[in-house]
Amino acid sequence: MAEAGDMITFLGTAGARVMVANQILASGGLWFSLGGTELLVDPGPGTLVQAAKRKLKARKLEGIILSHRHLDHSADANVMIEAMTEGGMRRKGALFAPADALDDDPVVLHYLRPYLERIEVLTEGGSYELGGISFRTPVRHRHPVETYGLVFDSGRHTIACLVDTRYFDALCDHYKADVLVLNVVRLEPGGLFDHLSAPEAGQIIKALQPKVAILSHFGMTMWRARPWEVAKGLADQTGTRVIAARDGMRFDLAELG
Repeated sequence: MAEAGDMITFLGTAGARVMVANQILASGGLWFSLGGTELLVDPGPGTLVQAAKRKLKARKLEGIILSHRHLDHSADANVMIEAMTEGGMRRKGALFAPADALDDDPVVLHYLRPYLERIEVLTEGGSYELGGISFRTPVRHRHPVETYGLVFDSGRHTIACLVDTRYFDALCDHYKADVLVLNVVRLEPGGLFDHLSAPEAGQIIKALQPKVAILSHFGMTMWRARPWEVAKGLADQTGTRVIAARDGMRFDLAELG
């Protein structure tokens, strides 16, 4: 069984400009509670509000990860650093981010950086430690800015977050895990932006065969198609349990057995 409290909380499931700008769905990222370690991934607009609404305490966080610098993944990074460190009164925590989120046109303000115990730059093939968990960034994604997916190992379970990217075959080689969270913006392939579609997600799920796949980060075409119905179709196609995430949804890893 998973340790008590091993949980993934979806603080938001919006994944395209129109969805985020109009808050049709929330855009707060993912909050992990794994083996006593509290970790935040991709704090988009509204993360602080969504966390407070779910009674998640920012001061309990040990780290924040930005998969990439786009605002729907990073807009609340600064306020969450300040909240995690109690306004800088407690130097604590780690920030993990690609170099372009920290350098020339940074999304993380310089005055906040000394509040953190450490900052680590994400790279392709990198491995990292935080509290009682480890994670890696196996491959750079095909997206307009430097972007990395994440594979977490809690010692009991593995969780992969396959974030924004155009589909390429190597994705099916790098994200084997018990739980696979996929950012699925589009209902159908194509379009101007580098994002996964539902059929491409199905192809990845079929190749990786996780115990459960969770769809999130929906654009308008996915929302209009009713993500829960898309998830049911993918489950039928792949033989895998597929869930459409909802704002505020908590997935308890104890469900994996």
